[in-house]
Amino acid sequence: MAYLTEYELKELGLKKIGKNVKISTKASIYNPELIEIGDNSRIDDFCIISGKVIIGRNVHITPFCLLAGGEEGIILDDFTTLAYGVTIFTRSDDYSGETLTNSTIPIKYRYKTIKAPVIVKRFSIVGTRSVIFPGVVLEEGTAVGAMSLVNKSTEPWSIYVGIPAKKIKDRSKDLLKQFQEYINDENI
Repeated sequence: MAYLTEYELKELGLKKIGKNVKISTKASIYNPELIEIGDNSRIDDFCIISGKVIIGRNVHITPFCLLAGGEEGIILDDFTTLAYGVTIFTRSDDYSGETLTNSTIPIKYRYKTIKAPVIVKRFSIVGTRSVIFPGVVLEEGTAVGAMSLVNKSTEPWSIYVGIPAKKIKDRSKDLLKQFQEYINDENI
């Protein structure tokens, strides 16, 4: 995988960029002036990042992810992972038939559009091909199984799967020991 050079990263015009950031040459970044990326984070091939997006430190966004932050914004806290093909939306049209839909239509004709930020708190991981809807907060340590649809906020340190995603069990906090070792080793 080829990554942008330090010069190319600076030329993107990101609002904020940390140290050791890697962005694939095949990723698409829109509205860079609204995007912040923390230290040691990585965006892989064929990802699309647009709108207001705040990416913490040590975040991995794997290939084919879509983060549509809009004005509302997406926050990916430190030490989070989005597996292949994860999609996060901060906006969704109303499908009831009461209003017109799609972004080519003026807002006064699609006034029931849902708009809300999405927050993925630290140590969370979202499985491949999962979708997260507007307004969802994945609490700390949430794990979402592959191909899940998350339309409601989660409980911390829990595992969710399905369409719609449902909690199936608690998640171990053992990783916090490794996190502490990492923090100590890196002098963070």
